[in-house]
Amino acid sequence: MMGTPSGRMRQTILEWLKEPAAHFPAPGRRDLAATGVTARAVAAKLGVRPRTARAHLDFLTRLGVLSTRRLYCRTYYRRDEIRIAEVARVFEKGW
Repeated sequence: MMGTPSGRMRQTILEWLKEPAAHFPAPGRRDLAATGVTARAVAAKLGVRPRTARAHLDFLTRLGVLSTRRLYCRTYYRRDEIRIAEVARVFEKGW
């Protein structure tokens, strides 16, 4: 999966979301690690349409490696570190 352009893009998104404050501007005093990042912010950084970014973010959410939070009319995405660690352990064991 990670060898494809889509896979590399998703891997990049996951890397950025490790330290969102280092990769995305924080509106106001919002703690991006706590609230997450919008699809629009990810799209702007990737240079793609928000719809494309949202598709990648939704895919990662369905996999369980991202969690979402709705604030007002926006959805914020952030890493689910516990789930990512579980997935990593499965791959370390060789399935």
